[in-house]
Amino acid sequence: MPSVPATARTAAAAVRGLLRLPPRVKRALAGPAVYRDGNELDLDAQLLLRITRALPKSAPDPVRLRRQARRMAAIGAGRRAPVRVEDITVAGAAGPLRARLYDPGAADTLLVYFHGGGWVIGDLDTHDAFCRTVAHTARIRMVAVDYRLAPEHPYPAAVDDAVAAFCDIAARAGEFGVTAERVAVGGDSAGGHLAAVLCQRTRHQGGPAPLLQLLIYPPTDLTGKAQSRTTFAEGFALTRTDIDFFDRCFLPPDLDRTRPDVSPLYAETTAGLPRAVVITAGFDPLRDEGEAYATRLRADGVPVTARRFDGYMHGFVNNALAFGPAVGEIAAMLADALAAPGSSADPDPDGGRNPIATRPSGF
Repeated sequence: MPSVPATARTAAAAVRGLLRLPPRVKRALAGPAVYRDGNELDLDAQLLLRITRALPKSAPDPVRLRRQARRMAAIGAGRRAPVRVEDITVAGAAGPLRARLYDPGAADTLLVYFHGGGWVIGDLDTHDAFCRTVAHTARIRMVAVDYRLAPEHPYPAAVDDAVAAFCDIAARAGEFGVTAERVAVGGDSAGGHLAAVLCQRTRHQGGPAPLLQLLIYPPTDLTGKAQSRTTFAEGFALTRTDIDFFDRCFLPPDLDRTRPDVSPLYAETTAGLPRAVVITAGFDPLRDEGEAYATRLRADGVPVTARRFDGYMHGFVNNALAFGPAVGEIAAMLADALAAPGSSADPDPDGGRNPIATRPSGF
């Protein structure tokens, strides 16, 4: 389990103090309001963005970026939810993988979770606080999986690990106090991509079917054609330069990116896939392809609950200090969806607040 360095605690206290400032003071520090594509950037998001822009920049390097991701996660973790945590091992495609079990107590459902980070960065510690919160709030058990990362292990290593780990956990469901039919899958960003591809692959190969898929700002079209990748290419946490770097690390240069096993949006059909909860952010270059996938699932008869957090940027679930209520809302949405996994597709499950139903996704 992660320990929080003193420097991270000091930085977290400073960030917490900034976020508690009166709105007018935060506005003076953050600068004029930012509008793009009909949305206003959240004030706290803008303030944090201004702070991170002031930090020194260097050429992207996987090892350095991994250290930075762990440091930033420790700063934004907030108060850790009270769940039992145990480090375990699960099967991967090429050998055992580190994993972490989160147990809130009585629960009949398990969520297998894959962290984000462009398939290059991220680990059990970067997403520890998020997993604790979701397990505690949704009252579900979770197993976070530390799959192999690029560039040391390019595509399809992470996908193969995700599938192998899910099948292993489903086969061992009794060890975790659930039945195989009550094992769901989820992930954020690159982890959302792995969860989406996993659902398609297990359907095609006849493996155990996840109960549900939780997809948090997932990249689903790795051809890069989504309009939001251009609209938000610069200035909002995840940039075109970042995406290009992650792609170079993860994807072999001659790979056909239209293959459904690479870009799940290009599947011939998504009919029969598990119910989905799809989360997007208004100022995220991956927004449109995540929403396009939700629309595609719904058109093929898959029940979908969709939620766009209009003023937020990519990666917001990793900062509980600023966006803790949003993480709680996602956990509540997940719990509601898990309570009725067999319900019929609802064209507007959020009672008129569903952005997919009211805004065009660009596809």
